[in-house]
Amino acid sequence: MSGVRSFFAGTDPCWLTPATKQPVLRAEVSVDSADPLADTVRAELDLLRQAAGAADAAPDGVREILLCTLDRLGRTPVGRDLADAVHAAVPRAGLGAEGFVVVRRGERLVIAAGAGRGLLYGWYHLLRQAAPLAATTGADHTEAHRPACAVRMVNQWDNMAVHPVMGSVERGYAGRSFFYRDGRVVADLSRVRDYARLLASVGINALSVNNVNVHATETRLLTDHLPDLARIADVLREHGITTYLSVSYAAPIELGGLDTADPREQRVARWWAEAVERVYSAIPDLGGFVVKADSENRPGPFTYGADHADGANLLARALRPHGGTVYWRCFVYDCHQDWRDRSTDRARAAYDHFVPLDGRFDDNVVLQVKYGPLDFQVREAVSPLIGALRHTRVALELQITQEYTGQQRHICYLGPLWTEILGFDTTGAGGPTIGDIASGRAGRPTGGVVAVSNVGDDANWTGHKLAQANLFAYGRLAWDPLASPDEVLAEWARATFAVDAATLAELTALMSGSLRTYEKYTAPLGVGFMVTPHTHYGPSVNGYEYSPWGTYHFADRDGVGVDRTVASGSGYTAQYPEPLASRYEDPASCPDELLLFFHHVPYSHVLRSGRTVIQHIYDTHFDGCDEVEDLVRRWSAIADRFDAATRRNVDERLAEQLRCAREWRDQVNTYFFRMSGVPDAEGRTIHR
Repeated sequence: MSGVRSFFAGTDPCWLTPATKQPVLRAEVSVDSADPLADTVRAELDLLRQAAGAADAAPDGVREILLCTLDRLGRTPVGRDLADAVHAAVPRAGLGAEGFVVVRRGERLVIAAGAGRGLLYGWYHLLRQAAPLAATTGADHTEAHRPACAVRMVNQWDNMAVHPVMGSVERGYAGRSFFYRDGRVVADLSRVRDYARLLASVGINALSVNNVNVHATETRLLTDHLPDLARIADVLREHGITTYLSVSYAAPIELGGLDTADPREQRVARWWAEAVERVYSAIPDLGGFVVKADSENRPGPFTYGADHADGANLLARALRPHGGTVYWRCFVYDCHQDWRDRSTDRARAAYDHFVPLDGRFDDNVVLQVKYGPLDFQVREAVSPLIGALRHTRVALELQITQEYTGQQRHICYLGPLWTEILGFDTTGAGGPTIGDIASGRAGRPTGGVVAVSNVGDDANWTGHKLAQANLFAYGRLAWDPLASPDEVLAEWARATFAVDAATLAELTALMSGSLRTYEKYTAPLGVGFMVTPHTHYGPSVNGYEYSPWGTYHFADRDGVGVDRTVASGSGYTAQYPEPLASRYEDPASCPDELLLFFHHVPYSHVLRSGRTVIQHIYDTHFDGCDEVEDLVRRWSAIADRFDAATRRNVDERLAEQLRCAREWRDQVNTYFFRMSGVPDAEGRTIHR
């Protein structure tokens, strides 16, 4: 780490606030390792000491804390018994480059790792768990930690120049980019360094630094901006984070003056090999490229009659001599389809494009697959593509930024959604889960897990202070997909706020169910895209209904929903293996929460709850709005216990959430009343 400076000067320290870390400083802490990342740990310790001031007298409990790599353990004065306990704690499979063990015996505590990254993650574990580890009870304690997913990446969607439509950060709801300004990398990377610390503190080990929609200015990161890109990589490297770059598939034309980007042309391959050589000369440990091709008007191999294996392998072979990997996004579909044509189904597209290519991709290609077949909706089926790719490396793609979940103006904790996705059985019969595939436990090639970032240059990083929980939860669940989302939320709250336990319990209770609340007042039973076009914020029930984007609900006077069955619809259900295919094919066995995703049913269709579809729509939209009113009341009861900045921020955002929830309730209920002609059984106000 290049020097010690003030702790998160001018910005919110999020869950790394020094106020909660005093128990660590009341012990004698030392670091013993020759690994370069040990210097980062030492600098972090110095930062913490400076921010916290003089330590109080050591309390009963832990008085000595040693962080060391296993190769140095025998040289430290920890004692034979404690050293033996550390070695005994190492799992049979080892710790790898990122795992660590925690062993406490009496007043001494050791965190040992196989390499520097593990030491760094052990340090941040110590900060998160400072109070429990320093407690006077349970003096003998042993833990072993190793990440489930080898790659835990965040994708920045930052633009170097402000885009006329997408702004400084595409789908960014927390201010401008702090990586770029006015077409260049910023001169002062202190905020990037703070961000790297936040990411490392929850186990993130990879970051792509620019938008997957690579515009003209960003294309030149491959050429004109390599020295500045190397400065970013230097900062990220200090925290064990590997740098990736999003590139344009058409770069040989845009930068190289070629008349083609055909992946089968040798001159195109030569151009990429030379370009990659230049990039690795500047950043020898670059992780590789992230690519969006043939998607939403982006260039790709389809232009030349080639397929995506041809395109991805072209880049993979240029990267291979340098140890690089290409993350190739599978978000490929016809965004110019005719809404009149019901045989074309956006949900089918990724599977139809990529399953026939399974086994043809080079082993340094990772297919990056969105968790659902549409686009990060609050409720959609889990993509069948992830389970179907048996011979290709796959990465699960999530979205931390709340594009369709309130845009960081609404409280919407996403941990439960991600846990549900990670735990999804891809066979429906006890087969591997999505988490198994992402972590390599399924006996298949794996590429880890990726998510779109939710940060910007707002003082609190995420626009909504409470949206910090989603960035924290992503890192923790990528490390351990089996972790409880409620426990992760409680861990974030304890680390972030200096308030009493009862207040923390109230805060986490109101946040833990916020995703389901959001779902209630927005999208019913798996229907999506009832949002304002382009901005994707707020209700517009028919906003995308006649668009070329394939985002339909097909509501008519008789019913609502998209028929994706084999019997009478698009046949999408057949992309799942049995028994999932049959379960989704039949409305009687299809889960109610996905009913309208898979079926067009009458408004009178009776759900398992005993309610009709139309009554469910009315009830959930009234209930969801009532729950937001309850959120406001519950927050008001504890708000004065938080700092002024947090109080103002959450007050303002909750007021907007309540306004927007009422708008969702009234527009959706009115629309479906007018469409169906069926009144609300409870006689509540529906605007006609």
